[in-house]
Amino acid sequence: SFDWNDGLFDVTWSENNEHVLITSSGDGSLQIWDTAKTKGPLQVYKEHTQEAYSVDWSQTRGEQLVVSGSWDQTAKLWDPAVGKSLCTFKGHEGVIYSTIWSPHIPGCFASASGDQTLRVWDVKAPGVKLVIPAHQAEILSCDWCKYDENLLVTGAVDCSLKGWDLRNIRQPVFILLGHTYAIRRVKFSPFHATLLASCSYDFTVRY
Repeated sequence: SFDWNDGLFDVTWSENNEHVLITSSGDGSLQIWDTAKTKGPLQVYKEHTQEAYSVDWSQTRGEQLVVSGSWDQTAKLWDPAVGKSLCTFKGHEGVIYSTIWSPHIPGCFASASGDQTLRVWDVKAPGVKLVIPAHQAEILSCDWCKYDENLLVTGAVDCSLKGWDLRNIRQPVFILLGHTYAIRRVKFSPFHATLLASCSYDFTVRY
């Protein structure tokens, strides 16, 4: 058990060290923890100026990168071996609720925001790569399909899930309805290309 002096909102495991994980917290900081050393965080990154709501460790081989998203409307790129952020991504006009690495495309991540957009970023290029006005409501969650590098899903306060093909973002490739309150999290199945699960403030999990 690790203790921190503020609420913790998200956690991600290291992809190259089975003992290391990173959390993000309400004071805007990220904490690196080592389960083999239980005295306190190995390192604390304090750059976000508001709540750090999401954190994710890159999935692609050869990269050890972490992305965080904050209520300060920025996403930040980190190398856990470096004591400060490598880059700050600006463009969202609302709280960032979710930042998720592509499982296929190196250096590419998506972010979902209260500004009603899904955005796709390339860490090797400044500025946003794609802006998708995905919902007419705050978007609380997004995820990448594990079997199609161009397919993402968003879940929003409007109770809907929408699928997006990055090659044609003018309209969603699918819309899933049924939840009666905001969708808090959506995840594609790692085993089936067409299966996803969502959980909502309506007290249900649906798939």
